[in-house]
Amino acid sequence: MALVSTVTTTLTAVETPRPVRTSHVMTALLALALGGFAIGTTEFVTMGLLPEIANGIDESIPRTGHIISAYALGVVVGAPVIVSMGAHLPKRELAICLILALGIGNGITAMAEGYWPVMAARFVAGLPHGAYFGVASLIAASLVAPRYRGRAVSSVMLGLAVANLLGVPASTWMGQQFGWRSAYWGVLVIAIATAAAIALLVPHSPGDHTASVKREMLALREPQVRYAFAVGAVGFGGMFAMYSYIAPTVTEVTGMSRGFIPWFLLVFGLGSVIGTGLGGRLADWNVLRSVAAMLVSLALVLSLFFFGSQYVMSALLLVFLAATATSALAITLQVRLMESAGEAAMLGAALNHSSLNIANGLGAYLGAVVISAGYGYRAPSAVGVVLALTGLVILAISIRAKRAHASR
Repeated sequence: MALVSTVTTTLTAVETPRPVRTSHVMTALLALALGGFAIGTTEFVTMGLLPEIANGIDESIPRTGHIISAYALGVVVGAPVIVSMGAHLPKRELAICLILALGIGNGITAMAEGYWPVMAARFVAGLPHGAYFGVASLIAASLVAPRYRGRAVSSVMLGLAVANLLGVPASTWMGQQFGWRSAYWGVLVIAIATAAAIALLVPHSPGDHTASVKREMLALREPQVRYAFAVGAVGFGGMFAMYSYIAPTVTEVTGMSRGFIPWFLLVFGLGSVIGTGLGGRLADWNVLRSVAAMLVSLALVLSLFFFGSQYVMSALLLVFLAATATSALAITLQVRLMESAGEAAMLGAALNHSSLNIANGLGAYLGAVVISAGYGYRAPSAVGVVLALTGLVILAISIRAKRAHASR
């Protein structure tokens, strides 16, 4: 119900081009957003269940954290490869295949035994992630008037945000009660339901017969595409450095019991929903200024989390603010990449998720490094501040380069 009401609210401000009816757009976006719900659940539930998974495969928490990086690597590899090879295919059918592939990857994860098999399964599960959001974002943008494209894209991404609000806390609780594997079986069920919903509710969208791997990859030659990719890959890593280890931070730093972890995940999810809606409006206002503002906000919040994570109320508030800033950042970066990629807009949208998952892997890895070095579970948030500010520097360089190109 939360997903339905949030998308409905967004659509009240969205003008759709004729002959597509608003009600049909709403149901189509809901179907696409359900895929985002499945993806968001599988991506973030690993962080909530990290201690249980570590115990189940008999590894330390820092080393088990590398399975987060394995999923991220799958996204990084899969997004450009799958989108480039599938750009000529009908978009609805491509979306169905991708979400079913995600479900299969989660089923493999649930059956895997041992550290390396789980690692490989998470890599496989990550392959369709970015490509799904690429094709779903392009379908959503095609259903509305151009000036509402940011809000249409954010409607699809709301599925991921609502996953953080409902899917991840519920799956974390289920994994704690019935074993960590049950969470991934649940994602498989959601993926199957999503495929059925897309088949029934999303209008047919023909593929681009002029598309080719070469044309899609030429978008990577555009400097602003590379700059936007780098901003996401580095700047967004600030959040993942902190959030990848939220479960042990809650128990070891904040001093709460294991049963309190889902409440932190719930607060993060609430911030994600609000930030996603905000990001759509910011993208329709001014993309570059919005990206800069969110990076500054993230750096500030993470610096405060370093000092305030030992207190329950301040930790909850700062997790909420971090989620709001990063979710808005994700939407604005996605629109920026779609604009910069030109005819390869689907690749641009998919590349955003590659960059964010490089950030996922980078943040989780650097967090593990400082924890293993003995600096404690507060240290990843300090790493996050550095990453967010570095992303801001890259953005400043890209703006300067853009102005220099315009003047020429």
